[in-house]
Amino acid sequence: MRFRTGVSGRYTVKSGPFKIVEGPASSAAGNPDLCSIDFPSVLVVPDQSAASSGEKLKIGVVLSGGQAPGGHNVISGLFDYLQERAKGSIFYGFKGDPAGIMKCKYVELNAEYIQPYRNQGGFDMICSGRDKIETPEQFKQAEEKAKKLDLDGLVVIDGDDSNTNACLLAENFRYYF
Repeated sequence: MRFRTGVSGRYTVKSGPFKIVEGPASSAAGNPDLCSIDFPSVLVVPDQSAASSGEKLKIGVVLSGGQAPGGHNVISGLFDYLQERAKGSIFYGFKGDPAGIMKCKYVELNAEYIQPYRNQGGFDMICSGRDKIETPEQFKQAEEKAKKLDLDGLVVIDGDDSNTNACLLAENFRYYF
């Protein structure tokens, strides 16, 4: 499993039927000393030449931090995009918050599961919280769970207070995968 990381969009994505277009260098503008972000910002776009390969992906998503009005629609949009571009892919929602990654608490997100939450505010679909992945042991647990599920990518949906969590996950997954 090979991950490419990009903090600009706060996601980790495998190079696959999507191509990654690199942009200017990223930085932790609010606190550059907290994270050493030395990779470019990126844009993930479909790679038409690879789209016909039929490669199915396994993508995880986690909500982090306080409630926000668009969380459900972000998850719905990611699901729709994944099903359109890589039919048959599996979309896992880690329950609770980033601790759900470490504990491997997840639900498989499918159309039936997602439908009642579309256009509904909040983070109730998979819930959120304020737990963080901070210690080397916690990062190792997150790595082990990502490998156990054979994830091709992980999307962290967060607010301004949780961006550090996304940054640190991307930084650590960068070395593990």
